[in-house]
Amino acid sequence: MASVGASVNSSQDVLAFSNGAYDDSIMYLTAISVAAVFFGAMSYIGNGPNFMVKSIAEQVGIRMPSFFGYIIRFSLPVLLPILVLVWLIFFAFQ
Repeated sequence: MASVGASVNSSQDVLAFSNGAYDDSIMYLTAISVAAVFFGAMSYIGNGPNFMVKSIAEQVGIRMPSFFGYIIRFSLPVLLPILVLVWLIFFAFQ
């Protein structure tokens, strides 16, 4: 919101921003929402449930990759192409 001169302390500015009154405010909100929903999984520490599942799996004896192992084995080859695909679908052709 600050990039368009709106204040988070003003409920009127927040409402106007969420209703698209500012340039590209809907696109900003869409990008933030898509990133939060789809890409918290890019790392173990991307969100709380990922880290919790890792801890529970390790407690019962399942071997889990390290942080960098996860990034190299799963995030880059699997999730990064999905990120590009989602970007193409939601943002590239708008």
